[in-house]
Amino acid sequence: MSVNCINFAGMHIFFEPNLLSDIITLSQEESSHCARVLRLRPGQEIGVTNGIGTFAKATLLDVNPKGTTATILHRQSKLQRSFRLHMVVAPTKSIDRFEWFLEKATECGVEEITPLICEHSERTVIKPERLQKILLAAMKQSQRVYLPVLNPAVKFREFVKQIPEEELVYMAHCAEGEKASLQEIYPAGTNAIIMIGPEGDFSQVEIEQAQARGSLAISLGEYRLRTETAALVACMGVNFKNREIG
Repeated sequence: MSVNCINFAGMHIFFEPNLLSDIITLSQEESSHCARVLRLRPGQEIGVTNGIGTFAKATLLDVNPKGTTATILHRQSKLQRSFRLHMVVAPTKSIDRFEWFLEKATECGVEEITPLICEHSERTVIKPERLQKILLAAMKQSQRVYLPVLNPAVKFREFVKQIPEEELVYMAHCAEGEKASLQEIYPAGTNAIIMIGPEGDFSQVEIEQAQARGSLAISLGEYRLRTETAALVACMGVNFKNREIG
């Protein structure tokens, strides 16, 4: 395994779960993209990630839309962040806005995402296959080596029940009451579960259920934000707070 930093500038990135072999075969979907969309040729170099921490530089051997092969030149592993960010977000009525959040959160480094179905949710059904493709594309575009975990959609009550007791949970809502800013109460370097509600916000019952679980009410600023905006602000807040510890 190469210990030098691999430069992927200007290189097309592909996803392949198995990077253990010296010669790899891309999936049919990735192969089709390589051959028919990008029109790459044998001899060209590509980047490949397995989504669980490894990047590789490879040379194309045979470019075929049904099964493109390449030989691995170098591999490089990257450790996960010292903290884990789990965003629990109610899908928006317009699925395009939720998909936008998934893309941007992936670029920002989120580790886990759970679609949350709440009392006021206007969207209760999602297509995980399409959302998974968006995460994958965003991972490759941003040259990440870890693919975020996308959990199945879950109802609010069920999610609250399954949260491990040791996890810190933050809930952003618009109801009246004392709330600290996320920047003030989130300890840098620690795992965080952040819940963002639907367009109609969390219900009072849901807020009380979360409080009973020990969640901390947070503010994301003085203005009322759209669901996807609030979720991205929370992601960035955690990222910037962790920059303080290097």
